[in-house]
Amino acid sequence: MISRKSVITFGMVAIPIAMYTATQDNDIHFNQLHKEDNSRIRYKKTCAHCGREITSQDIVKGFEYDKDKYVVITDDEIEKIKTEKEKSIQILHFAQLNQISPVYYDKTYQAAPEAGGEKAFELLRSALMAEQKIAIGKAVMGTKDTLMAIIPREEGILISTMFYADDIKELQKQYAKPEVSEQEREMAKILINSMDTPFDSTKYKDEYQTRLRELIETKISGREVVAAETEGNVRVIDLMEALKASVEKAQKGKVTA
Repeated sequence: MISRKSVITFGMVAIPIAMYTATQDNDIHFNQLHKEDNSRIRYKKTCAHCGREITSQDIVKGFEYDKDKYVVITDDEIEKIKTEKEKSIQILHFAQLNQISPVYYDKTYQAAPEAGGEKAFELLRSALMAEQKIAIGKAVMGTKDTLMAIIPREEGILISTMFYADDIKELQKQYAKPEVSEQEREMAKILINSMDTPFDSTKYKDEYQTRLRELIETKISGREVVAAETEGNVRVIDLMEALKASVEKAQKGKVTA
């Protein structure tokens, strides 16, 4: 499903694209029920002045510029003030991917070229890949000037909306850094390398959601809910011993895999 169409511009080059949402919500969602009779809880939108229930067709956007005084703004008026430049994704500059903290990324889209933009799209993707860089751009989405990262991949281009610096809380909470011995650091490196495998997203599943679905099926069928088995708490008595044991476990896992 196309989320929106846009144009990536840099220099005198314009690339028409379509943006597709890259993620979906697979979580189980619960409804709120009245405890006494399990009836669904409903929320109604009512007018504070006349008390009538209001439908979405009766609602307009309003900005409170003084106490209980509003100016109404229509969607057409919002669109009118956008320039052609703001409707496109302007590339501002290029940067190294590892220069940007993941905390700045918000929502990710897949980008695909529209008719006539295939060659310029592939040129941008392949050049970014060759230089190991991403593009930083801006475009108006809704009523916000949105910062974006244009990220090349082997199979195409991803566009991630970004938070501004003002949106981010303090990135690093300070903590007292204890001394780490060279032996401990080397053992940690061995553990990291023993667990080093290529990332494959298909290997990871939301196991808790699976158990939640099983719980729902159990309740529907009228069976008793049984508590999950626990592995018990593991107490780390000696850091080096814990590292060594972890390395041995990881290496055994690779042999049996």
